Amino acid sequence: MSSFEFLSLHRLFRHKTPEEPLLLIYRDDPCVIVGRNQNPWKEVNFKALRDRPEIPFIRRRSGGGTVYHDLGNTNFSIHLPREKFDRHVTAQIVLRAVRSLGIDALVNDRNDICVGEEKMSSVIFSLYLRLFQNRYVSGSAYKIVNKRAYHHGTMLISTKLDTLGDLLRTNKVAKFLHHPERASNKAQDTMVTKGVASVRSPVCNLRQFSPDITHDSFTNAVVDEFRKEYNISTPVQIVNETDDLKRIDYIRKGMDELPSWDWAYGQTPEFTYTVQRAFEWGNITAEIRSKHGIINQCNFNVTELSLNEVDRQAVVDLGRLLEGQQYGYLEGLSDIQDGPGPQRDVLKWMDRIVYI
Repeated sequence: MSSFEFLSLHRLFRHKTPEEPLLLIYRDDPCVIVGRNQNPWKEVNFKALRDRPEIPFIRRRSGGGTVYHDLGNTNFSIHLPREKFDRHVTAQIVLRAVRSLGIDALVNDRNDICVGEEKMSSVIFSLYLRLFQNRYVSGSAYKIVNKRAYHHGTMLISTKLDTLGDLLRTNKVAKFLHHPERASNKAQDTMVTKGVASVRSPVCNLRQFSPDITHDSFTNAVVDEFRKEYNISTPVQIVNETDDLKRIDYIRKGMDELPSWDWAYGQTPEFTYTVQRAFEWGNITAEIRSKHGIINQCNFNVTELSLNEVDRQAVVDLGRLLEGQQYGYLEGLSDIQDGPGPQRDVLKWMDRIVYI
């Protein structure tokens, strides 16, 4: 199942009878997925992602943090009538499944899933399954759609943790507007965003605790616990990717929308990126303000400069030229890029730091 198909399949649930409990378990080809209200330029290492063109970047429709999927990661989605949805109950389903595989995990009265005395508080509808020394193997997100609510989750079984670390690691210092106490006066590159931050935690695979665990054994355990919880005896339905499925109107529209710039980048919440650079002719601080993936304002402050007034003004004017551009896709500036002088230097620098 490809990255685009599995996200589009979630739309099927919106067309099913909402009174019926539903469970979807799937694996995905390698991809990076950000939450509905996240800033991909803060969450994703696009430089590393460019070196792996076979791995797409996708914005999902539910909240939660940024995740990396591959075939070593099993995903589950539990859909229930809105009035009957309780994320404590759905967490217990997965918890019992993991315990049935011989791993001594537990969930406490605050909906933290932990082992022994080790625990983690839930943050912004995210919970993580902690197994050993602050290591996590599962993360979840929740969403309410019309009359149905659902609980998405991931389970790391044998995923490539080195790839996960490379793709989800960035060098930007984040400051989130709902946590002003985190601000610092120290000069550094910072990205201040109104989006939701991922809760970054060290992770590990289930196989580090039980080498015999597989996708099939975890799937069977979750299916068993789901059936017990909701008294369901209907057989498992296996959904394969077919041309007929992809031709269903709402599936096709969803698949077309997900890779589009308007959805993947144009949904990005407002943010300000402040970054510094030393050139031979002076030090410069750039402050870039962006909303919905468009550069709304770009200011350059040059200090300790050895520029004449014409070159200094050209650098300042460049900020006006960048306004209205798509963040990550600077276009129509080839005359400056091919020209001489500090304005060219700054544009090439800007192109590198915002380039997707």
